Amino acid sequence: MRQHFRLHSALAEIPADQWDALTGDQPTLSHAYLSTLESSGCVSPRSGWTPRHAALWEGDQLLAALPAYLKSHSYGEYVFDWAWAEAYHRHGLEYYPKWLSAIPFTPVPGARILGRDAMARHSLVGHLLETVRESGASSLHILFPTDEEATWLADAGLEIRHGVQFHWQNAGYRDFEDFLGRLAQPKRKKIRQERRKVADAGVVFRILRGTEIGAEEWAYFHACYSRTYAEHRSTPYLTRRFFEDFCVLAPEACVLMIAERAGTPVAASFFLCDRHTLYGRYWGSTEFIPCLHFEACYYQAIDYAIRQGLQRFEGGAQGEHKLSRGLEPVRTVSAHWIADPRFRDAVARFLAQERGGMEAYLDELSERLPFRPTPDPA
Repeated sequence: MRQHFRLHSALAEIPADQWDALTGDQPTLSHAYLSTLESSGCVSPRSGWTPRHAALWEGDQLLAALPAYLKSHSYGEYVFDWAWAEAYHRHGLEYYPKWLSAIPFTPVPGARILGRDAMARHSLVGHLLETVRESGASSLHILFPTDEEATWLADAGLEIRHGVQFHWQNAGYRDFEDFLGRLAQPKRKKIRQERRKVADAGVVFRILRGTEIGAEEWAYFHACYSRTYAEHRSTPYLTRRFFEDFCVLAPEACVLMIAERAGTPVAASFFLCDRHTLYGRYWGSTEFIPCLHFEACYYQAIDYAIRQGLQRFEGGAQGEHKLSRGLEPVRTVSAHWIADPRFRDAVARFLAQERGGMEAYLDELSERLPFRPTPDPA
C-alpha cells in the first residue's frame, strides 16, 4: 500500500491509540497532553501556535509522526532565537511565521521524530523539510530532540545547537539523608539549614496525585502559578482548564505538592511523572517564606523521587543554583534550518562558536559538582 504524507491542523485528527503507540510513556508527548493544549485554547492560531502536525500514513495506519507548529513569535520555547528574528527584520525580511517542532511551553528533552522504524522516521523528516522549503517560511526548528535524532537532522542539513539543563540522578539512594551523605559537607550543611528554615516556619507538605487533586486544589495551584508569571510581568501560558482536563485524561502523570502552614496553603508546585522520571514544571506561592522555593521545587521533588524509586528528576530550564542542590548539568540539543543562504551561513558560524563556549561552560560546571569524591577502589 502506498505511503502518504499529511499535515494535520489538530492532533484530534490522529487517533490517540496510534499516536501513543509511537511515543512511549513520556507524558508531555502523549496525545492527551498535546491535544488538551489545543482543546483548552492554550495552543491555537490566536496564541501564536498553529498546529501543523506531520504524519506519514500507510492507508489508515500511522507510520511516523512529529508534533509541529507554525509560530508567529518565539515565546514558550526555551531555545532563544530572538536575535535571529531581529536580524531578519533589520534586513527587511519576515522571520515569522516559522516552523517549529517542540512540546509547547516546556523544555522536556525527548523523542520528536516518532515512528515504527528508522526508515519511516527518515522518510518523515524528508517530507517535512520539503514542505518547509516549499512553504517559503524562514526556518525550521526542532527543540530538545534525542542525540540520535540530532545526528539524523545534522545529516539532513540542519545546524545543531547545544544548551544546558540540570537533572538529578538517583544513585540508588535509600532516602533523602542517604542522598545528602553523597554531598560535600558545606553543601550538605546548606541544604539542611534551608530545609530547617521551612520546617521552623511551620510548613508541611501535602502530596496529591491524579484523582486525589480536587477542584479546590487546582484553583489554588493555578492562582499560585499565575502569580509567579505576574511577578515577572508576564502572562501565564496555561489555563486552569488545561490542568484539570489533562488530569482527567492522564491522572497518573500529575503530581501536586501543596505547602501548608497551620492548615492554610501558602505555596504549590506541579510536576509530571512517568515510570522513570519526575518532571519539575510550575510553582507559585501566596506568602513569602525563606527557602520555600527550594523546598517546594527541589527537595520535596528529590525526596518524592527517591521514595517512588524514580531514576531521575528534571528540574527544567536554566538555573545554576540547582547545581549546589544536587542536580547535575546535562547537555541539550536543538536543530535549526534557515532558508536564506546568507543567514544560514551566519547562523552556522555563530552556532559553531557557541558550541565551543558551551563545552567550556559544561566543563566548568562539572568541576563545581557538589558531590564528595568517590574513593578509588583498593
